[in-house]
Amino acid sequence: MLLLGLAAALLASAMFNVGAALQAVEARDQPPSLGLRLSLIGRLLRRRLWLVGFALGLLGLAPQVLALGWAPFVVVQPALVAGLLLLLVIGRRRLGERVPPQSWLGVVAIVVGVGLIAIGAPSHTETHRSGLPVVAVVAGLSLPGLLPFAVRRTRLDSAWLVIFATGAGFAATNVATKLMSDDAGLRHWANAGAWAVVALGMGLAATITNMTAFQRAAATVVVPVATSIETFLPIVLEPLFLREHWGSADLAGVPVALGLALAAVGTVLVARTHVVSELLAEASG
Repeated sequence: MLLLGLAAALLASAMFNVGAALQAVEARDQPPSLGLRLSLIGRLLRRRLWLVGFALGLLGLAPQVLALGWAPFVVVQPALVAGLLLLLVIGRRRLGERVPPQSWLGVVAIVVGVGLIAIGAPSHTETHRSGLPVVAVVAGLSLPGLLPFAVRRTRLDSAWLVIFATGAGFAATNVATKLMSDDAGLRHWANAGAWAVVALGMGLAATITNMTAFQRAAATVVVPVATSIETFLPIVLEPLFLREHWGSADLAGVPVALGLALAAVGTVLVARTHVVSELLAEASG
């Protein structure tokens, strides 16, 4: 089941990132006045290819949910960054730019890191905790993700705030998706539906802050920072909302720790590559 879960996570990552590449083909810069406004999405929804890419990203949620049900969270999360490797190839072909050596080093780090995590991860999937700890984690990620909307046009409204909000918002989305997957597997349909609403709401908020971040800061800054927060912050918080089964992890979890470190370094190196960051910036309009 772990291998099936890893395969589903890689498929989801490919769908998310190919969808982003399709969106990038027709996306154009939007007026800064639309920052942190729902009308920004309204404009992008009128772009046909952007809409196709957006739909592909939504469809990618299905294999992501399956992956979260079949494999440990610590395996699925870093596997979701593997799709950046597709963007590296697509971006290189589309923009015709040379990929620097450090980016290929990042590719190796991601591949080896995800492999180590898959090999050393616990053999059982986790179940989430109940009550206050779970709600506290989701709220703790959601509130920073929503903060830019509350301080819009004040002195606190800044580029760095929306960048961190983007990462936190997508992190909340990923955690809520995990909780939805667990409850759906247990046939707790009401709880699963509630987490689905949270995931969709935070996904929408994070999409708006993401597009605004690209208006205010260089893509080579936005992409690695937001992607790293989105991917690895939930793993740091994992013990607070999941009951883990680390007793079955190989070598006391050392391969997993090393794999996470490699995947994190590789994510930053690949995400800050111009062809990847610019492609994602274009996809967000």
